[in-house]
Parts: sequence; structure tokens; C-alpha cells
Amino acid sequence: MNAAGLNSLRNGPDENGRFGIYGGRFVSETLMPLIHTLQDAYEQARGDADFLAEMQGHLKSFVGRPSPLYHAENLSAHLGGARIYFKREDLNHTGAHKVNNVLGQIMLARRMGKRRIIAETGAGMHGVAAATLCARFGLDCVVYMGAVDVGRQEANVARMRMLGAEIRPVQSGSATLKDAMNEALRDWVTNVGDTFYCIGTVAGPHPYPMMVRDFQSVIGEETRRQVIEREGRLPDALLACIGGGSNAMGLFHPFLDDVAVEIFGVEAAGLGLDRAHAAAIAGGRPGVLHGNRTYLLMDEDGQIQDAHSLSAGLDYPGIGPEHAWLHDIGRITYLAASDEEAVEAFELCSRLEGIIPALEAAHALARLPEIAGSRPKDQIVVLGLSGRGDKDLPTVLSRRKS
Repeated sequence: MNAAGLNSLRNGPDENGRFGIYGGRFVSETLMPLIHTLQDAYEQARGDADFLAEMQGHLKSFVGRPSPLYHAENLSAHLGGARIYFKREDLNHTGAHKVNNVLGQIMLARRMGKRRIIAETGAGMHGVAAATLCARFGLDCVVYMGAVDVGRQEANVARMRMLGAEIRPVQSGSATLKDAMNEALRDWVTNVGDTFYCIGTVAGPHPYPMMVRDFQSVIGEETRRQVIEREGRLPDALLACIGGGSNAMGLFHPFLDDVAVEIFGVEAAGLGLDRAHAAAIAGGRPGVLHGNRTYLLMDEDGQIQDAHSLSAGLDYPGIGPEHAWLHDIGRITYLAASDEEAVEAFELCSRLEGIIPALEAAHALARLPEIAGSRPKDQIVVLGLSGRGDKDLPTVLSRRKS
């Protein structure tokens, strides 16, 4: 793709919420007026200097931004290639990138007069962030979470309850993230008057993919400033894990027009792309789910297939629509890493850098040997370390015992 073709990459979506053929609004008539009201409120808020100044104040004093750009010297030496930097979203308050987006949405909910917040969560970090900000601003919080994820993320469930949130385990379907989102959407349809649905990723009906991306772009904006300050130039490559893809889009979006910067997203290959996985781009095709058109895991009849990943945060059968578009036009290269590879990378990073990463981020770490290890030592690779791995220790340790 030439430079001219990239000039508009950061301007999407169009007025109908579409990135090429992806995105849009596929929701019931009951929700459509609320969606339009939300879009209008967001458009007003993003142009309001007072709203933006207040958000920046909370990002600094409550979230703890800017998060550091950390030179992973030991891992760089171990792989023998490019200099590797981590964008340390694990050091945010609540321990992951989710709080950036949740802060923006909770502020918008308050602006709209909504007092009841609902959210879906997989690994629990979005739920923790929602519970945290609701506690901070005195709002009611209900979190939908698949029963399987409730079992494998007990620590985050306890954190949400301590913060005052009501947890509603979801037993239907595969009892994971997809099913939690289904139930949250049903709740929203039923309680449109007083409820704000705080979506955790760059998916759902427009304006959510755009809005979540915009709130998460603080990651890439900081990274851009920090790497120039540290190295005097832009990085040669970026990479991040992708489930729905909010941490990745937050890192990638400010660099989309920089044609010299290669960008890599890493999906969850689970037990293998020929077996059970959550790699929507590698193993899926375009379809409609949760209000938007994107790449989805589907059978021959178009029925959504269950996704699988050891990482609860990547265990979703789709991907954000902007990612689908960026894949189709060739701006981002999408790779995959298996459960086993992610665990190996999780343990390697812990031992070499003294940083226990989230299993989600460990999928991106697993692809560093190819992306960074084969490059000259004067090149720079930045990895989005989306969260910390305390929540995943029981999962990793249980694999050692089995």
C-alpha cells in the first residue's frame, strides 16, 4: 500500500459507522434511538474541552498515566535481535488497559444522566475497571460474566464484589465472553431508560468501536511521544494481542499513517488452528454478531462456533470491525499463538524481566522471536503489555500439575 492510500486510515468510520464493509449497526429497533442518542452525546463530549480536561485529570491522578515505556533489556539480549520495549499498561490502576476506556464511558454515562452501568467481562479486567469507576463515581454496577470465566478468574470476581458490583454468571452457550455479551445486550434492551452499557472492546454497534478506540488511543499517543524521546525516532514495529482488540487498536491507531512502522496483531490459536481456537481472522469469515459486521468463527451454516483460548480475555469468536478492515487492506499483519506458546512466553517474561504478564499479552510475547529476534540490533519493537498476570497464575500453575 502506498502512502497516499494511508492518508485516511485514521479518519474512519464513515457516517454509518462502517470501516469498509465492516462495522455498522445491527441492533433491534428498540435500541436504535438509544444508539443515536449515545452517538450524539459522544460527539458533543469529544469536542468539549472541559470534558477532555476532566478526563485527562482522572487519567493522571486516578489511573496513573502516563504508563511507562520499558526497555526489556534481558529479553532483547535473550532473543539477540531488535531492542524490545514494553508499553506497561499492567501498571495502570486496576492492572490493565481496560480502565482507560471505562473511564471515558463512565464519564459519558454521567453526562447523559445514567446511574446504572452494565458491563460484560471475560478475564475480569473490564469488569474490575467498571466496578472501580462505578465505586469512584457512586454508580450502580452489574457485570455479566460467563460461568466458566467466573470459575477461572476467582480473584477478579472477588475484586468486583469488594468494589460493590453485582456479578451475574451466565450459564448459556459456552458460558464465556460471547454469552456474557449476549446477556448484557438483553439487559440493555430491557432497561433502556436508566442504563448505560459499558462495552469492553472495539466491537458492538457504532459508535462503540470508534468510541472505545478513541479512549484507548492514549496508549499509542503516549508511546509515540515516549519512543521519540527515548530513541529519537519512531519504532520499526508494533505488536499486541487481540481478542476483540481494544488494547491493540489503542496502540496501533496513532501509527496507522506511518507507513514505515510495521504492525502485528496476535490472535489466540488455542489448541491449534485446525482444532479449537479463537483466531477470527485466521480461521473465520465475515458475518454479523453483537451489532456489527466483522470476521467471526462460524460453521458452514453460518452458526457462531465456540471459541477456545486458555486466556479468558481472548476467548471470543470475533474481532473488532476496524481490525477486520485493516486486515483486508493489508495495513496490519495478523498472526496467532497457541495456548502452549503463550504459557511458555508467560514464564520466560516472568523469569527474564521480573514482570508477570497477563496471558493475553503473553500471546504477543510468543511471537517476539520472529518479529524482534530476526531484526538487526538497531531496530526497535514495541509490544503492548496489556495487563498483569496475577489473575492467570492459577491457570498456569494448574497446567504444570496436569
